[in-house]
Amino acid sequence: MILATLRDGSADGTLLVVNKARKRAVAAGAVAPTMQAALDRWDAVAPDLQALSQRLESNDVADDFEIDVDQLMAPLPRAFAYFDGGCYPHHIIPIRAVRGVPLPEDFYVRPLMYEGCSAPIVGPTEPLRLLKDEEWGVDIEAELAAVVGDVPAGVERSQAAKYIRLLVLYNDVSLRQLASPELARGFGFLQSKPVSSMAPFAITPDEAGDLWTGEFLGGRYLVHVRGQVLGDLDPGKDNIYTWPDLIAHAAKTRPLVAGTLVAAGTMGNEDRRHGCGCIAELRGREHMAEGSARTPYLRFGDSYRLELFDRAGRSVFGAIDQRLEQLPQPENRHA
Repeated sequence: MILATLRDGSADGTLLVVNKARKRAVAAGAVAPTMQAALDRWDAVAPDLQALSQRLESNDVADDFEIDVDQLMAPLPRAFAYFDGGCYPHHIIPIRAVRGVPLPEDFYVRPLMYEGCSAPIVGPTEPLRLLKDEEWGVDIEAELAAVVGDVPAGVERSQAAKYIRLLVLYNDVSLRQLASPELARGFGFLQSKPVSSMAPFAITPDEAGDLWTGEFLGGRYLVHVRGQVLGDLDPGKDNIYTWPDLIAHAAKTRPLVAGTLVAAGTMGNEDRRHGCGCIAELRGREHMAEGSARTPYLRFGDSYRLELFDRAGRSVFGAIDQRLEQLPQPENRHA
């Protein structure tokens, strides 16, 4: 099943069911008005959403319409929580090496994870708007995330996969020049994690076909920055953790509410011919090889595109296709 969210002027949009070709959709309001409403009652509404999906595929609905991706929001425009894990050592090692920071001793025993910005999440073709560019070191991070239902506190790893409702393609934006000073203070990310973005379509795991292992997702993840290939990655290779590991880790001391995003971290493959999932990793490798980094972070006007393809070359989630633009400086108002 493939779902999306249509922009309607509200904060959460209108839930859509999308056909397998990702060309046509029908509003799901009679079943669930929004994505969050569907996630809140997933066991009750998923069969009806699936039935609507089958009718759409059979051309048995009267009010379907052609999709305009520019009119789509992020499938889940504001999540209750966003947890990001570090599953790819070949991404993390070069970034930490430049800072002179080794991997934690228990890196291969339990996931690195932080809680980031969960709302708002920018739609697939909306500009990413920030106040500054070069001073902040704006970077993309090519990721995949699971959207979970209600997960009980202390869930066992062996039971965690059954709480995965949907999979999404995610760009976890980072402000690299703000990250290091924040981390050095010993209290984690905050200002260095602004709004992020999401590809237009959320899928149930079965929709991924043989890309889905039951715990994780493979495929060909292409990352373009400024019109050039930054990464041609396989998310199903070289990851040391899968979603059950991440979900169980996040839920060790607390329940996770329906609509929580659990991301697998920026991708990085051992084979360097696959490139990188973010600019910081490329800069780290340049620094290690040449003594300095030459690839700039994003600047206003720069574009980037993130997209995952199946083995037949079909787009699984649609693309995040955005430009970095400048927000106007806020007015200083005095009472």
